[in-house]
Amino acid sequence: MEARDIILAPVITEKAVQALTEKKYTFRVADGANKIAIAKAVEEIFGVKVKKVNTISMKGHKRRMGRNEGYTSDWKKAVVTLTADSKTIEFFDGMF
Repeated sequence: MEARDIILAPVITEKAVQALTEKKYTFRVADGANKIAIAKAVEEIFGVKVKKVNTISMKGHKRRMGRNEGYTSDWKKAVVTLTADSKTIEFFDGMF
């Protein structure tokens, strides 16, 4: 897998934006990606140093449209912590 296939999208929520002050960045990642691959992908794409990676498998939410019920897709989330001497990720700079 290439780096752009592993990191799919940033996660912009209240909790994720508050964590930016601690150099913790949240991303939606590919289901088959492991922590080592995620760390290498973030370092390659953004040019930063990764301290650690925490991953969470998110369950899909129940949704209804009229009388039809279903679930949204399950997905994987990664919280990436950068080292203290690393630069910030420019995409997130205007968020906090």
